[in-house]
Amino acid sequence: MPLPDDDHTGSRIREQRRLKRLSQRELAARIPYSLSLLNQVECGSRRASAGLVAEVAQALGVDASELTGPPAVTSLPPDRLVALVAPIREALDRFDLGPNPDLPAVRPVRTLVAEADTLCQKVRATHLRAAAKALPALIIELTHTVWTAPSTEAWRALASSYRTAHDVALKLDHPDLARVALDRMGWAAGHASDPCIEAVQRYKRATLWRCATSTRLITSGQALLAGETTREALAVTGQLHLGLATVAAKNDDAIGVESHLAAARDLARQVGGEAGDVHWLAFGQVNVQLHALGASIAMRHFDTALGQARALTVPDTMLTSRRARYMVDRALVEMEAGSPKASLRYLAQARRVAPEQTRHLPGTRATIRGLVHMSRRAPDSLGGMARWIGM
Repeated sequence: MPLPDDDHTGSRIREQRRLKRLSQRELAARIPYSLSLLNQVECGSRRASAGLVAEVAQALGVDASELTGPPAVTSLPPDRLVALVAPIREALDRFDLGPNPDLPAVRPVRTLVAEADTLCQKVRATHLRAAAKALPALIIELTHTVWTAPSTEAWRALASSYRTAHDVALKLDHPDLARVALDRMGWAAGHASDPCIEAVQRYKRATLWRCATSTRLITSGQALLAGETTREALAVTGQLHLGLATVAAKNDDAIGVESHLAAARDLARQVGGEAGDVHWLAFGQVNVQLHALGASIAMRHFDTALGQARALTVPDTMLTSRRARYMVDRALVEMEAGSPKASLRYLAQARRVAPEQTRHLPGTRATIRGLVHMSRRAPDSLGGMARWIGM
């Protein structure tokens, strides 16, 4: 009986063999096991013994854990990743400790507000490490400020900084830290008495769930903005509809997807243009199209997704994070359509535009794995891309 999925030791052996540009017969000649057994292991009809794994790892020149363990999600060495994340975690943990007597000086609120916005922009430009390095000091200064001289401006800036901490943590594959950051964002947004920021916080929380909780969070965010007609409120409400479309897609609810996309399109018309300046959500007609593409991919409607992807024109003015996501989505649907050259070309573009983000997107790994499985011998460019993401 085949294994229930294609993420097993045999499939990883096949991936690594193809990345080394070896045929099954050539690999079998290098190990004390038969070609027939190797074929069965790669297909998933036989489980790989520890001895076979050890011999294959030695023959391919890879660590055995690359064949048996889950693929690495982040390519940063563990010590460098900890060096980025640990100071953010510590800064988040100071939220209820009152004024910080160890701070020699604190910058004016207007300076802190400007930096909070700049760091949010850096994440959208996919400069993750730069944002991560600057973030802890900003959070510490803002935390001190809201305890010593609280103001709506300072609370909003602190909420924004917590949101940036969430985005960085999530992109660096630390969902536990991302949840803590969102809790802090909700705390600060409540003190700021800003319903738009509170609604954005609930939208962000919803993205961490794959169940009815997501819908409840987003609809509660919509309730906060009921009756609001400002451009900011309309843009945030539209983004919440896009979130509900994403949840519906995960549940294979095509009717729900279209209903929420239609509502988002209507709100985008009311907002006018691309509202990239509203909480860095990039809400607008192009973003609605990008979410429609993402929904089709989530429902595995790849023929529809291919048509949507090829009809989309993403302007250079769109946030870098969104442009890179489109390129990865486009690479995935081109791969599913049997166009490996086009797929690899879009992956390469995404890497050039936003290397830090592209490396961590699940779609990148899914596409590269698909391309490796399609190739009898992986071309050098595909092998290089696979090594870059840690396959």
